[in-house]
Amino acid sequence: MRSRFENIPFDFCLKTKQENLKILNKKTFNNFMSKIDNYEIVRQKLSLGSLYAPKHKKIFELMKILWNEEEIEIISKFEGADKYTSLKSLEESTGIPRDKLVLILDGLYDKGTIAKVENVYGLVPILPGIFEKYFIRRNDSEENLVKVAELFKWYFRNFLPPFLVDTNLKFFRPRLPVNAKEKLIEIDESLDVESQILPYELVSQLIDNYEVFTVIPCQCRLIAEYTGDPCQVAPAEMGCFLAGDGARSSIERGAPKLNKEEAVEYLKKTEKAGLIHHCVADSSIESTLFVCNCCSCHCGALVAAKEHKYYATLASNYTPKINDDLCTKCEICLNKCPMGVIYHKLPNEPDSSDERMFINEDYCLGCGVCAANCPNDAIRLVKVRDNIPKEKFKIGTKTFTELI
Repeated sequence: MRSRFENIPFDFCLKTKQENLKILNKKTFNNFMSKIDNYEIVRQKLSLGSLYAPKHKKIFELMKILWNEEEIEIISKFEGADKYTSLKSLEESTGIPRDKLVLILDGLYDKGTIAKVENVYGLVPILPGIFEKYFIRRNDSEENLVKVAELFKWYFRNFLPPFLVDTNLKFFRPRLPVNAKEKLIEIDESLDVESQILPYELVSQLIDNYEVFTVIPCQCRLIAEYTGDPCQVAPAEMGCFLAGDGARSSIERGAPKLNKEEAVEYLKKTEKAGLIHHCVADSSIESTLFVCNCCSCHCGALVAAKEHKYYATLASNYTPKINDDLCTKCEICLNKCPMGVIYHKLPNEPDSSDERMFINEDYCLGCGVCAANCPNDAIRLVKVRDNIPKEKFKIGTKTFTELI
């Protein structure tokens, strides 16, 4: 008959009771840690270029809502966020049959928590990436959508501003309003700048280049609505504007199809609300496929700019100039300015001749919202510089569109 002590290591028997308890406690801790290791493995793999998922309890809370233990074990076998992984590789590394893998992974793709290109799958960063995919699809329970929105609200307020300051990332640039070329723009002839108005400076380039358009909800204002803090500038439904191939894929998933006239009217509506036409900070075709119509109270990039004076958005080549003779000091521009950099100087002189509206150009993005909303055409956008955006903006190995 075998002794029940036969398989206990000899060195274990020689140790003191206290030492043995330490060993057992360590083994218990390691067993516990093995259950959460997959979340830490995936957290590290969510890095791309300077983007990363911070090692913080809120991020682990987020990950545990997005992926259960079976799912996280599978995606822990993925490559990093810069590569895709084949089904064959995942079959070998997980031991799970292909049919079951496809069912699980396609479910995650439909929920917006992983990427898929043909028959390969991959990770994307927290932002941009999972945030946009998850809230564009909204293919999860209402309870989870609210929880995830709360966690992203924390992310926007606590992680994003210092991250942007630390990395000096510039994600976006503004495109000027619909009628800017015809009604709003002047060239400052006293400055050494090119006199032409370039297509990539105007939101109308999207209208001119394509025939198919759509709109999808703003993900930033969606999380505000889910967390009981709805935007006072515009609802989430007045969101991103897509053109060309970007529009077609969203239309296939149920987004409304717009013609040119409807597209123009939609863009004008967002301008009147006081939203900035944000596009990717380059001059590539990608910058013509979509614009985010952003408010400064909920947009991750603009909140950092308005509250912390760190700009993840490049200023346009234009500065608004106010014609004092035409200006009636109605304060519409002051109230509409997304960045809050327009002021009303109250008079001191007996005849009020020193009263005027003025702009703090140091923090102006040159977005044109003030000019588009002036009822007296008293504001013109003056070209004052010739900054040319880079040809293609990438984060690590991927473009912005590839991530979202």
